[in-house]
Amino acid sequence: MPNAKVLIVEDSASLALGYAAQLEDADHEVSLSETLADARRALMNESFDVVLLDLQLPDGDGLTIFDAWNGKDGAPSVIVVTADGSLNRAITAMRLGAYDFLVKPVAGSRLLATVANAAQQRLEAQPASQNVPDAPVAETDSFHGFIGKSPAMKAVFRTIESVADSKATVFVTGESGTGKEVTAEAIHAASKRRAGPFVAINCGAIPENLLESELFGHVKGAFTGAIENRIGAAKAADGGTLFLDEICEMDLKLQVKLLRFLQTGMIQRVGSSAAEPVNVRIVCATNRDPAREVAEGRFREDLYYRLNVIPIALPALRDRGDDTVLIAGVLAQRIAEEEGRSISGFSKPSEAFLQSHAWPGNVRELQNALRRAIITGTGKQVDLSGVVPAGSRAPNAAASLVAPSPAALMQTPESASSVSGFAGMTLDQIERMAIEQAISRASGNICKAARGLGVSPSTIYRKLERWGG
Repeated sequence: MPNAKVLIVEDSASLALGYAAQLEDADHEVSLSETLADARRALMNESFDVVLLDLQLPDGDGLTIFDAWNGKDGAPSVIVVTADGSLNRAITAMRLGAYDFLVKPVAGSRLLATVANAAQQRLEAQPASQNVPDAPVAETDSFHGFIGKSPAMKAVFRTIESVADSKATVFVTGESGTGKEVTAEAIHAASKRRAGPFVAINCGAIPENLLESELFGHVKGAFTGAIENRIGAAKAADGGTLFLDEICEMDLKLQVKLLRFLQTGMIQRVGSSAAEPVNVRIVCATNRDPAREVAEGRFREDLYYRLNVIPIALPALRDRGDDTVLIAGVLAQRIAEEEGRSISGFSKPSEAFLQSHAWPGNVRELQNALRRAIITGTGKQVDLSGVVPAGSRAPNAAASLVAPSPAALMQTPESASSVSGFAGMTLDQIERMAIEQAISRASGNICKAARGLGVSPSTIYRKLERWGG
């Protein structure tokens, strides 16, 4: 019995016959169409599990074939085959519902693995096709680790639900502390890959010379310190989801290897000549503007297009309305239980402050402020006044709730260059001022700021995490 019924829509006879031979050897049933019209007729008369679709057809644009389904149940899984110059259109196909896309020339192993996975996805989707309503996210204040019911977040929840079972890569953007890793975990939890592993790797917290090994693994003896074989994050996530946080911090040379992995589905461990297949869903994130990173030459354009298939932009906490109070209530109760304290809500001034403060550090800043208030407070009501610097309690203030900016403690710009300018400041405050100024000079580029200070990026990330930045 054949594994899947496949329709190949390709006007190049040599390519079509080559694909067909490989698929038939793997016991798939194959039909061929050279034109868009032939493909439409075939799809009207027969039911296919998988369509292998070329976008450049003699009688039209291959993308128009998606009009035939328009979200209907029972549609086949579509795999787009494209040339390098058509990546933008391939990404459009993914947004229209394609399962994946392959770049010509297509390796046989990659073709067979992708067709098998696409057929499996269609099979698994059949009984669940009736159970994807939008209503659930509108009825609850929580969603796979998120807390909130604002319109902005409901839109995010619906996007997560709609793309969860696709293999399309997801690019999450948003300010620090808005919940980018929570988004990746939610996509994983809502998908059919939920039983598989979820592996997260922070591309900015690992030294550049070790990141390739962390991502793809290495063999014993590949470099000094490689005392045993290591599989790496990509292989560890096989069958599940790989989350690449702070993707814009990745070195350009490693970006090339990541692109190759995304195109072929194969990894090669450091020090090894053998390639291994890996089946993972990629979710990546950054708190920068990726389009600007591309324009300024710090991020490869082709990799950006490969990753930015499904974009999700997370709103800042200040743009989420009443979600701030809702989140604060849940977090405060959780923190109180961890700290062995009993609380009964917030003081009236604290409730007003929760809604008026800009929360530049977003949920992370809110969480740190609540923990400090609960630990240092004496009454049952959570009082934020004791942990908020007096100058930062004005509505929409941009100052951190956890600690005043050390730069603000300096009386004049000239005093910063003299030892007396540091009078009254702790060493921690001086260190924070130096790091913040270095990040500002580097336009937010953590790696560049780290090089200027002579430290590793992971050192800065640890400091920012401790300061709630």
